[in-house]
This record gives sequence, C-alpha cells and structure tokens, in this order.
Amino acid sequence: MAKKLWGGRFSKGTHKLVEEFTNSIHFDQKLAKYDVIGSLAHIDVLKKARLLNSSEHSKIKSALNSILKTIENGTFKIDPAFEDIHSYIQQLVETKAGKAGLKLHTCRSRNDQVAFDVKAYTIDNLFITQKLVDDLTIALSKLASKNKNIVLPGFTHLQHAIPVGLAQYLGAYVEMLNRDHVRLYNAAKNIRLTLGAGALAGTFIPSANYNLKKYKVQLHSIESTKNSLDAVSDRDFVIESLNALATTAMHISRLAEDMILWTSKEFDFIDIDDAFCTGSSLMPQKKNPDVLELVRGYTGRIYGNLVNVLTMMKGLPLAYNRDMQLDKEPLFDSFEIIQKELAVLTELFKNVSFKKANIDAQLADESLYATDLSDHLVQNGVAFKDAHKIIGHLIQHKLKNNVEIKSMSDTELKKFHPKLTAKAVKLIIDPKHSVQSKNLLKNKVCEHARFQIQKE
Repeated sequence: MAKKLWGGRFSKGTHKLVEEFTNSIHFDQKLAKYDVIGSLAHIDVLKKARLLNSSEHSKIKSALNSILKTIENGTFKIDPAFEDIHSYIQQLVETKAGKAGLKLHTCRSRNDQVAFDVKAYTIDNLFITQKLVDDLTIALSKLASKNKNIVLPGFTHLQHAIPVGLAQYLGAYVEMLNRDHVRLYNAAKNIRLTLGAGALAGTFIPSANYNLKKYKVQLHSIESTKNSLDAVSDRDFVIESLNALATTAMHISRLAEDMILWTSKEFDFIDIDDAFCTGSSLMPQKKNPDVLELVRGYTGRIYGNLVNVLTMMKGLPLAYNRDMQLDKEPLFDSFEIIQKELAVLTELFKNVSFKKANIDAQLADESLYATDLSDHLVQNGVAFKDAHKIIGHLIQHKLKNNVEIKSMSDTELKKFHPKLTAKAVKLIIDPKHSVQSKNLLKNKVCEHARFQIQKE
C-alpha cells in the first residue's frame, strides 16, 4: 500500500472511493521535475539550519539527482497508487536514501511544495510559449516579406472596404503576437518563486535561509516568502497565465478565421499545403482547413479553463484549500493546446501560397476606391462631408447604371464635381496607388517581437 505524508491521527484507512476521488498523481506528475528541484533546494536549507548532517544531505541529494535523471531521460515511471507526485517522490527518496530520507519533509508542507512546483512549471512554460509565439511571428514576417508586393481587399463588417498591402494585413497579427510576447513575459516576471511558508504560518528556520540564488528556473531564483499565508493560497499567477494564454488563443483564432475565409471558393485567395489539410470520407474533391478550424475551436476550451480557475478561487478563505488542486488541469491543458497550435501554425505558414489572379479580380471592384476618390476631392479643397456625399452619388450611379467609373468621360464625371477627371480617376482606381498613398507601413515588412523586446 502506498505511503502517505500524513496519517498518524487517523484510526482508519482512507475509503477506496475517497482515494479515487482525491487522487491527483495522474495529472500532477507533470510537476515531478520541479518537485525534485524544490527538494534539492530544501535540503540545502535544512543542512544550513543543521537539521541535516553532511552524510544525510549527501544521501538525499544523490537520491534526488538519480530521480531527476530519470525524469530528464524519459524513464521516470509513476505508481498510480500514490496520492500525488509529492508523496511518490518522497517514497522514492526514502527507498534510495534510507533513514536519511525520512528527514526530507522536515519544516515542509505540501501546501508550500505544490505552490513552488506549479510556479516553477508555469515560469518554464510561459517562456516556452513565448518562444513559440516568436517562431510564428517570424513565419508571418517572412511570408509578408516574400509577398510584399501583393495588395488585397481590406474588409470591415466582412464587406469590401479599401485596398491594403498584404504586409500590413499580416503585420496586424504580428502586432497582436508582439503584445502576446510581452504579456507572457510579464506574467512570468510577476511570479515570485518562494519557499519557507510551511503549511501557512512559516517555519522555525530563519527566512533568510530560503534565499537561494543557486537554484534558478529561467530568470527566477528561489527566495523567502514575504507573507506565508499568501504564498500557499495565491493562484494569481495561474490566472494571469491563463489570461495571457486566452488572449493569445483569441489572436490566433482570428488569424485562423481569416485564413479559413481565404481558402474558401468565395474568396480563393490562398492555397495551404496539402500536408496541413484533410479530406472528406464521402466527397472526394474536399480539401478542408481542419487545422485552422481546430485552432478556432479550441479557443472556447482555453477560455473555459480561465473561467474555471477564476470561479474556483472566488470564494476560498485563507489559506490553502483542497479546491486549489483543481488549478492544475486547466493550466496544463491550456499550455499544451497553445503550444501545439503555435507549433503547427508556424509550419503551416511556411507553406502558404497566394493566388494573385483571384485577388486581383476582387481588387477590380471600384467601390474599394471610394475613400481614395473622396480623399482626392478633399485634397482639392472640398469639405469632407461634401466629398463623402459626392462620391456616394457616384457609386450609386455606377451601381444603378452598371457602368465602370474608369470608363466614364470627363463630361460625365464633372457632373458630380469639376475636380473629377478621367485622368485622375484612372490614377486613383488602382490598388498599388491606393496603398502607396497612405502613410502607414506602405510596403514595409513588419518586424517581429524578438527584436523589439528588451529582456532584463
């Protein structure tokens, strides 16, 4: 029977149904690496406090390092009979280190232990996710650079609005990802990696002993807690991380939606490599953008994970409550989904080609240049409100009489305004002229976050 880290006060063993209901090792095994790192730091604290002698410290350290090696080389196996990963690693240490292992849990509570483990896991995965965000940003930037001369219809309300450069269009998503990069970095930066809170009130070991610069997770070294109650009951870092992941999910979902539209026959702007699409079990002709649809679909689950933890935390009294065990699965799930999505999208965007002929056909829609025609009148002294009305009448005339504005003579155009000439109209109704007449981005290719963010 698996040993527990508690039990002396109890006269009966735990009911089987309670064991099954409270067991968490099937998901908190992801924390194994961080639990060992925290334990290595903890035994240094115990040795400094003279609660472990050199021989005991050496035996426990050797046991922990051997466990860490199996975790890192992928041979680590869990025993599902144990309550959680902390209990299991404690048992492994006792098996390997003998009686010395019984001292590992001195001045320690799982409340503090799990807070450390989850913080360390979160820090690591925020930086992993940040790197994947950068990879996608680079892929989009390269795609924009490769196709920097392409102009396509811009949309508002999913209706033709005004021509925009592809670099500017993709650049909008680069800006979103840049913000995600910062948001993920800030979420990691806000985490304080602490030990020494005990169950809730601290321990008799001096707090200064817990300042351990030797042990680092990314940019973070271990430090003593400022408030032990907060240290064991804080899950703000989980919520902030889930919020950052939910925002990233929203951004890539919007990107996926645009690409889904662009692959449809109604748009037909792009072609995605066959390796990133699937077919139909019934209709032989189908080429479906399933990857993009799943990116869009998973967003709801990631939102749900955020609401899950917010709701779980909203009514909890200080300090630790078992409810907080339920923070891990939403956190793990969101990281796993986002990281897979970013990785697959990065590869997908390395294999996107643009159908310029189809795009150009839609750019022939003269209503796209109505704003440019209004701007022409404004630049020739016409009040904008009047210019807006004049060009509105011109577009109405075009649609009602099924005529092309570019084919209209000077005489016909001047009926709307003297400054409207055939020469001017032919110059204005041109996608490249439209894009180049604007002061934003023009044909500049967007830069990615890696060169914009200064790390401390």
